[in-house]
Amino acid sequence: MIAFDPTPEQDALRRRIETFVMERIAPYEKDSRNTPHGPTEELRIELNGLAREAGLFAPHVPERWGGMGLDHVSMAIAFEACGLSPLGPVAMHCAAPDEGNMNLLDKVATEAQKDRWLKPLAAGAFRSCFSMTEPGGAGADPSELKTTARYDGDDFVVNGVKWLITGARGAGFTIIFCDVEATGDKPGGPTMLIAEMDAPGIALSRELDTLDSSFTNGHWEVTFDNLRVPAENVLGAVGEGFRYVQVRLAPARLTHCMRWLGGAVRAHRIALDYARRREAFGKPVGRHGEIGAMLAENEVELQQSRLMIWWACALLDKGEQGRHESSIVKTAVSEALFRIADRCVQILGGMGVTGDTVVEQIFRETRAFRIYDGPSEVHRWAISRRIMKG
Repeated sequence: MIAFDPTPEQDALRRRIETFVMERIAPYEKDSRNTPHGPTEELRIELNGLAREAGLFAPHVPERWGGMGLDHVSMAIAFEACGLSPLGPVAMHCAAPDEGNMNLLDKVATEAQKDRWLKPLAAGAFRSCFSMTEPGGAGADPSELKTTARYDGDDFVVNGVKWLITGARGAGFTIIFCDVEATGDKPGGPTMLIAEMDAPGIALSRELDTLDSSFTNGHWEVTFDNLRVPAENVLGAVGEGFRYVQVRLAPARLTHCMRWLGGAVRAHRIALDYARRREAFGKPVGRHGEIGAMLAENEVELQQSRLMIWWACALLDKGEQGRHESSIVKTAVSEALFRIADRCVQILGGMGVTGDTVVEQIFRETRAFRIYDGPSEVHRWAISRRIMKG
């Protein structure tokens, strides 16, 4: 059976979240604590409180850990609604990288690790970060790992540099993707280690100026200098890091699509309202063919994006990995949302390049999205390799 209509429960949840985000969260977009490097920790905590009061905190988290336990299709509907404001995912505690880390920990961590890291993270007691991308190293191609870890008794000693590490400042812990050096009968290979961010050997080297500004405390370069990580903090098994990366990244590509789809919907609504009210050459600008065509293209691509996301989410809900499908959706949706945001800037004209509306920020966010979690070119390459294999 193929269905395209949300259930009454899903539709009611969408309406609740839309109302909450637009009435309670969107006004904070002009708050001084919403900085060019993202919302501050103080603002994040305040917004989390509002989401808790509304009963909309952590919709993706299993009920065991205090969340709403939504399936992937329901998440798609909820995340689109919360993405109407760049601060919506922050408020509802379903923004990257925390959302992806919670999913990874739930699927891979030991029970002891879940109690230590996942339980307080899911409750919003602290944030987390994911240390994979490197300057000149691992990124779109994670096999280019340059950060290493060597055995030293019952510990690992980590050395390397990571960058574009979202939310590193103020995070409670990080998941480090590194290459363990095999020693004797001890295995090696790509591995994930968990470390507290205030541990000796971790330094925030510099804050990066980036196009986007929606992630709490922005993006950082992080240096690991003889960081000691106990063996009990291995996430999963030594040498299995590539497998766990896919556990984390395939669903995370889709949740990025969901959230930024909400942003594109917001930008389109603003542009449409403007096109109805603004008059030029004797009529509303939306009645002119060029502007009307852009609005129509937006409407088409928004619906195409939404249905593609639902399609891939339905596969995940059936238990499939969805690696190929998530690459298809991430590529198509990220490109479509950027085109939508670009048209909205164009429709707004001079206003579109100012901070008078949130469209300018949404444009920047969607441009960065074409690179995050794998640039379109890498996904197209991966898609072509799979289809060539038949």
